[in-house]
Amino acid sequence: MTSPNKPPSPPSIWTRAVLAEQLQTLGLELGDSVLAHAALRSVGPILGGPDMLIAAIGDVLGPEGTLLGYCDWQLPDEVHDAPKLRDQIPPFDPLRSRSTRDNGAFPELLRTTPGARRSGNPGASCAALGGRAEWFTSDHALDYGYGPRSPFGKLVAADGKTLMLGAPLDTMTLLHHAEHLADIPHKRVLRYEAPLLIDGRTVWREFEEFDTSDPVVEGLADDFFAEIVEAFLATGQGRRGLIGDAPSVLVEARPMVAFAVHWLESRFGVTRQ
Repeated sequence: MTSPNKPPSPPSIWTRAVLAEQLQTLGLELGDSVLAHAALRSVGPILGGPDMLIAAIGDVLGPEGTLLGYCDWQLPDEVHDAPKLRDQIPPFDPLRSRSTRDNGAFPELLRTTPGARRSGNPGASCAALGGRAEWFTSDHALDYGYGPRSPFGKLVAADGKTLMLGAPLDTMTLLHHAEHLADIPHKRVLRYEAPLLIDGRTVWREFEEFDTSDPVVEGLADDFFAEIVEAFLATGQGRRGLIGDAPSVLVEARPMVAFAVHWLESRFGVTRQ
């Protein structure tokens, strides 16, 4: 018999219904658009496997809501300019190119879920599933792919949310959008070539974007995204909770990005009029 002062033990295996209830408690709502980062192992065992986590999120969002994940793709930076490998590099194909392993299994799981769409910028590509999936993934700018013409910019415009489901706070990709927007000096710019599949042919294209592999400017810690998110949560915005066994955070995209832009600009002496 459970003591009245002792909280009930968590289930030995998480169900779709319980996960959906936890997501609602955290603040996810019907019709939301949400960019999720998920460390699947941290959730614990799920009845039916990790597909049921996507299904649970879909149950909460409903048919008009949209779930997004950050894919990138499996082209290591060091092979971009390797002449001996150039002819052997498979081109980026939104329908078939795998998501990078660095982002865990969740984005690839979402990308391959029936009905999902994927945007066309290789390194900044996102998968989306739900009512506005086509809108979120269409017309993704090939240069500066974390700017306004991206799923990240659209998430802000749509008053969407970002869910860190057991994922480290320094992996909140939405903050690359804040790096793009922040008016700070000496941003690192990355220029490289990569192959795209266009009308069945491999076409090499030059790309240019702010460097997302390191902090966009010198003088920031490698994990400064986590510092920004913790500072944002300390203002009383956003929510923390458990999804399965995973410590999770849910924030609204627009105020999160605005806070991050101000955080960056204030550290480099920039004052907006």
